[in-house]
Amino acid sequence: MIMTTQTTPSDNTTPHKASTYDRSVRQTIPFYETIHSETVDLVRRAKPDVACWLDTGCGTGCLVELALPLFPRTQFILADPSTAMVQEAKKRFLEEPESRLRFLPAVGSESLVLHVVHVKRESPQVVTAILCHHYLRAQQRREALQSCYQVLEDDGLLVTFEIIAPCTEIGTQIALERWGCFQTAQGRSPATVENHLKRFNTKYFPITVSEHLELLRAVGFRAVELFWLSQVHAGFYAIK
Repeated sequence: MIMTTQTTPSDNTTPHKASTYDRSVRQTIPFYETIHSETVDLVRRAKPDVACWLDTGCGTGCLVELALPLFPRTQFILADPSTAMVQEAKKRFLEEPESRLRFLPAVGSESLVLHVVHVKRESPQVVTAILCHHYLRAQQRREALQSCYQVLEDDGLLVTFEIIAPCTEIGTQIALERWGCFQTAQGRSPATVENHLKRFNTKYFPITVSEHLELLRAVGFRAVELFWLSQVHAGFYAIK
């Protein structure tokens, strides 16, 4: 069993408590803000008039906070399997009316079809899933993507970022070494970095870029693209 430096159990699938997630994740994920800005920029180009945007695995709501002022006519729906994460996100948006933003009960992507209530009898035109599906085993990951596909309206856009698996063992070693150096430079202790790197393929389950593309096609998306890649993090989009 892999142990972490945490003294209390996590309240979500990440190694960070929901209440400290925003600070801790920036010490862990390179280009964290860039991942969000790239997502928002892609949606601005591909779906500038989106009426309904569902963010699954929303965490504390950072992505939606960035997108809200840029999409003034969009209603955002936030979903996350962690009740603690949903609570933190709700704190961020206390002043936002339901016409702009609403929350689903704690739910994972694989169960979205059972919980999404269509707004104005429309399905979301955009679904985002940022750094959340790599915690799922193979069958759950497929169910999560299938669910995202099903809730999207025709011609809808899915944007997903994931930790990916390099294609070779030596590539994995180099990528993890670089990732560890990044975390050390952000002030994380050697023990914390070591324990975090041990989570690779034990607490989350990355697949290769080609496997991602094949899986997105297999669940039915008609256009699938890799649009961002750095070390062991990649961004994909797919059109229904």
